[in-house]
Formats: sequence, C-alpha cells, structure tokens
Amino acid sequence: AIPMGAVLTRQFIYDTVVDAGGAPYNIELPHGYTYSGHPVACAAAMASLDILEQEKLVARVAELSPYFEQGVHSLKGMPFINDIRNLGFAAGFTIESYPGEPARRPFELAMKLLEKGFYVRYGGDTLQLGIPFTTEKSEIDALINAMQDTLMDAHGMKKTG
Repeated sequence: AIPMGAVLTRQFIYDTVVDAGGAPYNIELPHGYTYSGHPVACAAAMASLDILEQEKLVARVAELSPYFEQGVHSLKGMPFINDIRNLGFAAGFTIESYPGEPARRPFELAMKLLEKGFYVRYGGDTLQLGIPFTTEKSEIDALINAMQDTLMDAHGMKKTG
C-alpha cells in the first residue's frame, strides 16, 4: 500500500503556519509519506477523483443524504442513544456508558453489528458510520434495521411491527 493524503486550509491558516515556521526549509508537516506525492499514489488519487466525477458520486450522496439522515435519526429514543449527529453519509452516535467504562458498550454494540455483517466504527463513547458513496437505499435500510435490532437486543427488548 502506498498512502496518499492532502492538506487543505484557508489562506489565513496557511499564512499562520508559514509565518510561524521561520525559514522556508523549516516548514514541514511531519506526517509520513502521505504528503510526499509518490507518483503511484498520485495516479491512484487522480483516478479516484475521475471516478467521483464520472459516476457523479458527490451528487448521488447529496441526493441520498436526506434519506440516510432520516434513517439515522429514526434511532432517536432507542436504548443507549444519547446523541445523534450526521453530515452527508457520515453519522455519529453518543452511547450511554457503563459506569466507569465509557468505551465498553460501543465496543459491544459494534461487535454485534459485525456479526450481522456491518462494520461500525467505535471509539470512546461513540459509534461512527461512514458509508460508501455507492450505498443503495436498501443497504441504508438494512444498516438502520440492524442497528435498531442490536440496540433492542442489548436492552432486552422485543421488536414490534
């Protein structure tokens, strides 16, 4: 694997970094090779941007985001959900903690979702979703249903309807 990354900033942030860096040769973002522009990584990145444009994936996400948001926010009031936030095809859920163990319940829920075929990122007291730009409505429905079932199972509730 050859990593590729980029840093985008507003002009005033760039100016702050440059002004604080002293001589131009002292200005470096020491984050490994992701900023060094390896030719293979650059070619892969350019191909990815071409696919985003050709397949109109950004427009597709904009079109389906309200559907995803509706699904995500349908989990409001479910057991263990303290907060929900989302933007586009990304969402985060703050999960009610076990006393003194804020990371345990999100981990347990994520493992149950993995058993159902969904990788859901967990960290601290949160579950995080970042679904692919090619996701279909039926896949959003399946994910939301799996999350609902998992939350209810963890709380010992039976699904109705």
